Amino acid sequence: MLTVVGYGRVSTDDDDQLNSLQNQTTFFKEYIQRNHEWTFGGIYADEGITGTSVRKREQFKEMIGEALEGSIDLIITKEVSRFARNTVDTLYYVRLLKSKNVGVIFINDNIDSRDKDGEFRLTIMASVAQEESRKTSERVKWGQKRQMEKGFVFGRGPFGYKCKKGVLEIVEEEADIVRDIFNRYVYEKKGISVIAKELIDEKVMVGGELKGGGPRLLPGYCAMKNMQEI
Repeated sequence: MLTVVGYGRVSTDDDDQLNSLQNQTTFFKEYIQRNHEWTFGGIYADEGITGTSVRKREQFKEMIGEALEGSIDLIITKEVSRFARNTVDTLYYVRLLKSKNVGVIFINDNIDSRDKDGEFRLTIMASVAQEESRKTSERVKWGQKRQMEKGFVFGRGPFGYKCKKGVLEIVEEEADIVRDIFNRYVYEKKGISVIAKELIDEKVMVGGELKGGGPRLLPGYCAMKNMQEI
């Protein structure tokens, strides 16, 4: 009996993608349990993680580690692009697993790394997945550039502003501090380091943002870098 696990991944954490991940998980479990020569070893799944790099894919790394230690005999995944969109990573991990007699089946691509021509076909599909990832990235960047040309703002606004649905709005509490810094720099001819020191001495709060939507005003946060950005 072979211990078989499934691996699924979605690149964003929105509801549709997470539903897709749940569907993948259900499919893998049923797929494995239909084969009487396989033992279900569990599901590994990464949510909201890009496939172009393995570095942040904790579940993937855990799965590889378990396989190399001998706890897993076979990995099944939907397609090459779910396993990795980087040709080098794909071949590296498939070869590493193969050295420990662990196979990988890419269901939709009809590829089994244990077959004689498995690596040849895998190289082709991995290259296609990598190119598609590159094109997708270019399309996203192109779309963002067009949006920015129209005044749309991505991410949070700079200090003195807040970003609401892509539009910058002035935050008066912060804007007063920005105006004060501007006056000291332009009219009082003070350097950035001098202004930063004065604001720290005056316990003026500048910059910063806590995770989870916390305050943007933090005491003593007047480093040179923050003054330059403002």
